[in-house]
Amino acid sequence: MAAPPASLGVGARSCETAEQTREWMEAIAAFLGRHRPLLEAHVVNFFKDRLWDTVDAEWMDCLRGEPVERLLMLPSGSVQDHWPSSLQEFILTARSLVLPREQKSPQSFLPDSRVASIGTVLAQGMNTKKKHEIETLSAMVDAVARSCGAKTVVDVGSGQGYLAQALSFEYQLPVVAIDASSHHASVTNTRAERIKKHYAAKCVEKQQFTVPRTVTCHVLSSDTLAAVTLDACQDDHGQHVTKINNCTETSPQNGKPNYNVPQLVLAGLHACGDLSVNMLRVFASCEQVQALVSVGCCYNLLSEDCYADTDTCPGFPISKAAKSSKLVLGKSIRDLACQSAERWRNLTKEMALQNFDIHAFRAAFQMVLEKYFPEVSKLSPSIGRQGKALRRQRLRKVVESCLAVGKTDDLSYSNPKEQTMNTDGSLPTEPTDPEGAVRCCSSVQFIGDTYSTSGVDDSFISKFNEGPSDIHLDECHKFTLFKDFTTSAFGRLGCGFIEDLHLFEIWKSVQHFTVSLIGMPSSIMPSCYRMVPRS
Repeated sequence: MAAPPASLGVGARSCETAEQTREWMEAIAAFLGRHRPLLEAHVVNFFKDRLWDTVDAEWMDCLRGEPVERLLMLPSGSVQDHWPSSLQEFILTARSLVLPREQKSPQSFLPDSRVASIGTVLAQGMNTKKKHEIETLSAMVDAVARSCGAKTVVDVGSGQGYLAQALSFEYQLPVVAIDASSHHASVTNTRAERIKKHYAAKCVEKQQFTVPRTVTCHVLSSDTLAAVTLDACQDDHGQHVTKINNCTETSPQNGKPNYNVPQLVLAGLHACGDLSVNMLRVFASCEQVQALVSVGCCYNLLSEDCYADTDTCPGFPISKAAKSSKLVLGKSIRDLACQSAERWRNLTKEMALQNFDIHAFRAAFQMVLEKYFPEVSKLSPSIGRQGKALRRQRLRKVVESCLAVGKTDDLSYSNPKEQTMNTDGSLPTEPTDPEGAVRCCSSVQFIGDTYSTSGVDDSFISKFNEGPSDIHLDECHKFTLFKDFTTSAFGRLGCGFIEDLHLFEIWKSVQHFTVSLIGMPSSIMPSCYRMVPRS
């Protein structure tokens, strides 16, 4: 019998008092300290260095026999009665330290808020998720601004201006939109002028619509953000792009009130990494800022005190209590913290196995790099979203197969973007590419998700096609996908190809994990994988 997810344990701790908050931090620090070797290992190294051998043998024997569906419930705190008590304690303790994530309606804590449904013109370019976020957050910002008497909203990390424009046109709030990208500022301005014409045309009485004022600045510190914010808000009449040159070198006098600056609300939707922290610091230090409404993101990109190599204040930790707990994370732990238990819990078995395969592909490719391109592997290279491309390849094959037999009703899509198909049944290219664009990387040309290897040595291709004849059909297909992954990744890195490339031997050493430990009992494992050496 399965024990229910440890929902009772989540939120059992409290931040109502400073002492309770400190106890929670110390409990987290102690838990992480006991399991740091595994937590600090990147997922690629888990495969590459066989780190599963460092996990308690009793745990591995237990989990090896569990179906994938139960493994997906581990982050949610679901345990089984027959599992080792130490494993149950580990899972339940981890779950008890999680911050609660219960969703609440804005009206529950802002009763005066009104959520306006934005029209098609204002919502142009937004997917369903983004539209929901903009509608909800703009209503909250409006309610907060009215309650505290703020006259201007500063949208920090404004991107293409979706939130700023909703606040301007739906709630008639003066908005300053700050973003590091001049391209985003240009898009925001062009889009705002188009929306302004639409609103003016449908307005019976003459009404002055003010477009958001855009400011381009790379915010690297709270001092920079405060200086740019106060400077931009002194003039309520500017409507177009303002470039702040050398803005990272400006230091404001936060303690001295500037009476020409109106009362402000700082707002941010997906303010990335340290940007959210800098917003908090400006809110605490600048008296013109009456309120802060922020939804942070990319916490894995926070700078950390012990790892920071700049003169600016690090993004973590920011409180004396966190510093006194001596809580040190590091990049791998921060990356792991961004994983959502809900996301894993909602995956189907097939999608989960595909995710495991993608991790295996990346780990095996890292081994290829270390063997044939050691100088490249030392640079921790990024090879782009190869996993996403492979998933689209798989989906395309399913679509084409279903279309061939007339089973279009049986198709399932992992996200709405993949539902948008060309008339020939193929998936569109990335939206950032011009229609029909060809991206060239080294000697490999990518068109959508396909590539041609014209110019690549024929002997290399022939070696790609070599493989044992007795390999299980599904595993042969995975090996083919790994070859595609490797070819594409080489192209992204601009690496030349090597004739003497023994991909299958490398693939075997990684595939052993996904075959024998996840989703397939060893009794039915293909014979070519049961004898993989441990060295």
